[in-house]
Amino acid sequence: MTTGADVRDILELGGTESENIGTINKKDIINSDKKKSKKSSETLTFKRPEGMHREVYALLYSDKKDAPPLLPSDTTQGYRTVKAKLGSKKVRPWKWMPFTNPARKDGAMFYHWRRAAEEGKDYPFARFNKTVQIPIYSEQEYQMYLHDDAWTKAETDHLFDLSRRFDLRFVVIHDRYDHQQFKKRSVEDLKERYYHICAKLANIRATPGTDLKIPVFDAGHERRRKEQLERLYNRTPEQVAEEEYLIQELRKIEARKKEREKRTQDLQKLITAADTTTEQRRAERKAPKKKLPQKKETEKPAVPETAGIKFPDFKSAGVTLRSQRVGYYVGRWSPVWMLDCFHFLFILL
Repeated sequence: MTTGADVRDILELGGTESENIGTINKKDIINSDKKKSKKSSETLTFKRPEGMHREVYALLYSDKKDAPPLLPSDTTQGYRTVKAKLGSKKVRPWKWMPFTNPARKDGAMFYHWRRAAEEGKDYPFARFNKTVQIPIYSEQEYQMYLHDDAWTKAETDHLFDLSRRFDLRFVVIHDRYDHQQFKKRSVEDLKERYYHICAKLANIRATPGTDLKIPVFDAGHERRRKEQLERLYNRTPEQVAEEEYLIQELRKIEARKKEREKRTQDLQKLITAADTTTEQRRAERKAPKKKLPQKKETEKPAVPETAGIKFPDFKSAGVTLRSQRVGYYVGRWSPVWMLDCFHFLFILL
């Protein structure tokens, strides 16, 4: 049997154990709904984050006081940008230490700031030390293949020495070139002599059956290019304005040309469409008409049938004309039938 405690437990009524043992009143059952509503009404309230506008927070927080669907993770710290927390970790020490560049052969010593943990490691930019392989020729090769009347061997040796020092930077080579001891040369002359010797040595030392990549330098083309650039740089304002005017006129001419071509294409389309329609009509006229299947005519009777007078059959006994008999003289305008008719009329009169 259920007791009062069981009923209180089912109805979720509070009270101490001593109260639960007692009887249940009508008020306890009625007030149970109020207690439930009080518990359900106690919902969580979210405070508007600091720095967030009221209108923005109203979009997240509904009128029914429901929990917002999304909340920023830094509500406790405010909606504004949080400052960096410095001092949370130990600072890594830096040290003023010396280093050498492997690309330099003179053993120069340099200094820079570096982390103490990286002491003793290689220079990080040493991987960018790329050197150009400059060919070396012997005295015999020069006399047999590389001799030139415009260039002496001492001047050629000086050119290749500067090429090794400055990694084929011909502008620097031209600046450091010894113009007092040797003839005055342009950058194009130095390039032409260097690449000519490289091509000759590549042909001499190449093994048969191998693909050669011979460097080629066109000194004449390079001189014309620089001359054109100098003329372009030395233009007067009047010449610049004239060139701009000519460019605008050229663009107008090209636009008119494109418009004319478009019109001709449209006209050509119309002409081709008209030609196709006329050809189709001609083909339809020349095509043989389809003959409908005709029914074979039945053989006509020898005597043409003519619509005549049909008399009803006389089934009763009595005097009748021969022409009134069924199937006799029906549709036939014979003289006998006509005589019978006249005879009948004469009797009536």
